[in-house]
Amino acid sequence: MAQLRRDYDQFVERDAEIIVTGPDSATAFARYWEKEALPFVGLPDPEHQVADLYGQQVKFLKLGRMPALLVIDKQGYIRYRHYGRYMSDIQRNGEILNLLDQLDEGLS
Repeated sequence: MAQLRRDYDQFVERDAEIIVTGPDSATAFARYWEKEALPFVGLPDPEHQVADLYGQQVKFLKLGRMPALLVIDKQGYIRYRHYGRYMSDIQRNGEILNLLDQLDEGLS
């Protein structure tokens, strides 16, 4: 999440919002968000309802939820999705920002 915090302004410049979901309770999320001063939305999902809705996999032998990235447009359509195969399979911010630029060009 440090990389997301570092480049958050670049996401905002593209009129994008970051929402991070996780399996922790609301209390644990609030503590972590405050401690790390994260500028984006944290959505606790201890019952895995959001993860299930968007197809995020949970693999207990690989330490829990696999990373997932979805770009959802303002009309609610999933424009891009990436499901990680292992815990470090996380896309770099530059790749995501380029994708947002391409999507924006396609809508112009």
